Amino acid sequence: MRHITAKLRRLRDALMGPQTLAFMPAICLSAYWFGGETALVIAALLIPALFAAIGTLPSLASSFTRDPTQARDGLTGLPLRPTVIDALDQILDSRDVTGRTTACLVIDLDDYRALEANWGADAADNMLKTIANRLVNTLREHDVVARLERARFAIGLAPVRRADLETLIQLASRLQAALSEPYTLNATKVYATCSIGFCMPNRAPACSGQAFLDAAEIALLDARHNGPGSIRAFTPSLTPKTLDRGTILADVGDALENGQIVPWFQPQISTDTGEVSGMEALARWHHPEKGIINPGDFISAIDELGLTERLSEVILYHSLMSLKTWDKAGFHVTSVAVNFSPSDLANPKLVDKIRWELDRFELDPSRLSVEILESVIASSDNDTITRNIWALKEMGCGIDLDDYGTGHASIANIRRFAVKRIKIDRSYITRCDLDRDQQNMLAAILTMAERLELDTLAEGVETVGEHAMLAQLGCGHVQGFSISRPMAFEKTLEWMDVHKRKLAETPRIGKRAS
Repeated sequence: MRHITAKLRRLRDALMGPQTLAFMPAICLSAYWFGGETALVIAALLIPALFAAIGTLPSLASSFTRDPTQARDGLTGLPLRPTVIDALDQILDSRDVTGRTTACLVIDLDDYRALEANWGADAADNMLKTIANRLVNTLREHDVVARLERARFAIGLAPVRRADLETLIQLASRLQAALSEPYTLNATKVYATCSIGFCMPNRAPACSGQAFLDAAEIALLDARHNGPGSIRAFTPSLTPKTLDRGTILADVGDALENGQIVPWFQPQISTDTGEVSGMEALARWHHPEKGIINPGDFISAIDELGLTERLSEVILYHSLMSLKTWDKAGFHVTSVAVNFSPSDLANPKLVDKIRWELDRFELDPSRLSVEILESVIASSDNDTITRNIWALKEMGCGIDLDDYGTGHASIANIRRFAVKRIKIDRSYITRCDLDRDQQNMLAAILTMAERLELDTLAEGVETVGEHAMLAQLGCGHVQGFSISRPMAFEKTLEWMDVHKRKLAETPRIGKRAS
């Protein structure tokens, strides 16, 4: 029906153009010659009526397809995927006549799953409503904003004369700025970032709304692989970097065993000395066809298949082997941090497995930091988890409390689980150099940590300003894109060598700066 609407629209544009109006005198004269005054009167009455009817045909045809494209999202009130596709189709179908074109952008909130898990479904829903309102208010009246899924939104631009790279990057940046303003979740100010992919008319794989939207989503996936807050334009060389659910379930087991899933490492830096104080191990899947696949795209499949324990074994083995290799190369990385899931921590054999691996590589237990989520210690009443964590602490391993500030961990639970270091969630870090409220919150957390004799690490540090402010407030360590993105082991040696040389040339900004 959409194609019929388009054809009727083109018919209307052709019949109601100036070339048709030029024949009007000839039509009336012919009516008079063949039928006299009666035929002339009939022609004079019917022709305008016919033109009016032709003008309404596209709208009449569109009414038959209005239901699916006018469906609304129950939470945000925005239209859904079919609406933005239909809007793009209408503009593309008439661009030869109007001389105007369109473009499609797809926006995805970074780390939405973590926000939802940390703050709760109700708070996350309120955040999505706010995002929807901000997008609508930032755009023009006739631009179409639709919700695709979870925290992903699509934008179909109303007809424009030009939709080039510079224009769309400026628009994407303006949208990011609107969404970067703070949100209030459970009476707490929270910052978030978004990634954006877009498709320009001259690079679209086909002249259809579906093709534009698909291309923008492919660009978004590429942007997400570049880290939070990225913007990416679609090019024909881009290919989808995600696998369908069935393929992931079929392939992930073999990927674990044949070395495709390995840790990448993100450096942790001392704010006091600027030296590398540790590395965090983050699972990555190096797929032979799709390239690097982030854990968000395959961890749920590993959980579903019951392979979480095997994943932890693989990541631990490669992390300790990397630690040993760094030592041999002359780079002393104090410790490597490995995340263990609640099911790992509930395994009675966990401590023995970790001890065996440390012995195998002849590493002191203090070289391993065991990361546990704040939600685990806030809600866990599993005695096995408590015993395992205490046994690891007694062995000499460090206990890191991940995503601190997003859960409800009490001081009593921090003591109960022998936490050595808290990792402050990046929602408290974003724009901390510019936002006084963020600074006050961080100061309170850091003061508490100092009184409890806990070490501190800030996650998600993305700017030099944030790094400097954290050092000034007394945070012990920082980690984030401003220092380095996660990297494969093969790149860590070169990175540490470059960092060591830069360190000698860079003024210190920590407590020893003077």
